[in-house]
Amino acid sequence: MLLVDVINDFNFPEADLMLPRAIAAASQISSLRQHAQRENVPVIYVNDNFGRWRSDFNATVENALKSKGRAVAERLRPGPDDYFVLKPKHSGFFSTTLEILLHYLGVRSVVIAGFAGNICVLFTAADAHMRDLDLSIPADATASNTVEENQAALALMASVFKADTRPAAEVSFAALARLRELRHANAGG
Repeated sequence: MLLVDVINDFNFPEADLMLPRAIAAASQISSLRQHAQRENVPVIYVNDNFGRWRSDFNATVENALKSKGRAVAERLRPGPDDYFVLKPKHSGFFSTTLEILLHYLGVRSVVIAGFAGNICVLFTAADAHMRDLDLSIPADATASNTVEENQAALALMASVFKADTRPAAEVSFAALARLRELRHANAGG
């Protein structure tokens, strides 16, 4: 499970537009994260470094907890068994160790949730798709500045990347694993 930019201080010009939607999505993301943990699915925080080139993830969390993004950060605060990758740009794969970590963990399917659905989630999903990973992007576990932007991004990810965009409550990590095994067997490998 990839949580994209959920630890966030919401200190950007459009933050007031996104924050109410992010708080609503955080509830779904939190439930989905708990479900992943119960099924021993790795949770990876893929977070912007916000231009702080000497930052670390703990500092990013602490900063978010002192900001207007506090409600989201408190609900989605990482646990001791979670992984994290700091990213310098929109995609979680660009100039990060994410691909190596996913390979190490044996991941073939990813559930992506987070902010902004039409930017960082979209770019991360595109790069995951290009790496032949199966995608699930729960529609209610992403948020963008506007509902329209989020819906357009989800429609694109569903049609072009073949992402499953069913609601978070309907995500089955076991079904995702079986689907990948079936596809792998049918491909002859």
